[in-house]
Amino acid sequence: MISALFTKEKNSNLISYLKRIFNHYQEDLMYVKRIHELEKIIRHGDMTTVFQPIVNIQTNETFGFEALNRPNNSDLFPTTDQFYDFVGKTDLVFKFERFCRNLSFNRFLERIDNKFNNHQFVLFINIHPYVLLDKNYNFGETRQLLNELNISPENVVFELTEKSAVTDYQEFERVLDHYRNQGYRIAIDDVGSGYNSLKSLVYLKPEFVKIDRTLIQHIDTVEPSQQIVSLIYNFAEQSGTKIIAEGIERMEEIQFLQKIGIHYGQGYAIGRPDIDVKLGTLPK
Repeated sequence: MISALFTKEKNSNLISYLKRIFNHYQEDLMYVKRIHELEKIIRHGDMTTVFQPIVNIQTNETFGFEALNRPNNSDLFPTTDQFYDFVGKTDLVFKFERFCRNLSFNRFLERIDNKFNNHQFVLFINIHPYVLLDKNYNFGETRQLLNELNISPENVVFELTEKSAVTDYQEFERVLDHYRNQGYRIAIDDVGSGYNSLKSLVYLKPEFVKIDRTLIQHIDTVEPSQQIVSLIYNFAEQSGTKIIAEGIERMEEIQFLQKIGIHYGQGYAIGRPDIDVKLGTLPK
C-alpha cells in the first residue's frame, strides 16, 4: 500500500515536471516566433501609421497631430497593447523606436503634402524614455533626418509614456535639456493615471502634459475627476506647461474643459486617427 502511494506521488511529480518543461518550451517558441515577426516588421516597414489631430479647444484650430504606429493583423500579436508590451521587453526596443520615428516623419510629410498651405503643424512622436539615452540620439541622428525632410525640431514633440517610467530624474532632466537646446519639446502622456506621471510632471518640467482619458471621460459630471484635473491645471499654469485632454468623446466634456481653461483636446469627438492627415474640429 505504501509502495503504491509512493509510486503514485512519484508519477504525479514527474507529470507536473514534464508539464512545466512543456510550458516553458511553448513560451520560448512563442518568444522566438514573435522576435522573428518583429524583425520582419522592421525590415519591411509592415506597420500602419495613423495621425490623430490635437485641437485648441478655445479657438477650434488644429495645433498638431499625434503619430500612431500600429502593427498589421498578426496572430502572434492579437492587440496593439500586447505588441508594444512585447517590444518593450526585448533588446530590439531601440532599433524599433528609431524605425517608428523615421516612419512617422516620412509618412507625415508624404500625407500632409501642401494641402494646408504649408501650415507648420506640431507632430507628437511617442517614444520610450530610455531611447533618448541612446548614443545615436545624442549624436544627432534625429536632427539629421529632420534636416533631410526639412522639418524643424521646433515642430516635433517627444511624447513620453507613463508605462515607461523614469527612475533617475536628475540624469534624465539633463538629457531632456540636451534636446530642448536643439529645439525639441517634451510631452508626458497619461498624466493622472499613476504616481510616476505626476512625479514626472514635477521634475521634468514638460512643455505639454496629456491628461489620461480616464479623468476626462464624463468629467462634466464626475466631481473627483474635476478636482484632480483642476489641480493639474493650476500646477501647469504656474510652470508654463500646456495641457492636452485625451479621450474626449462628448460635447459636454469639451464645454467643461473650456470653462476651466484647458488649452488643447484630443479624442473621437474632435477627430479620429486616420491614415490621412485631417484637421480636427469641435462638434457643433
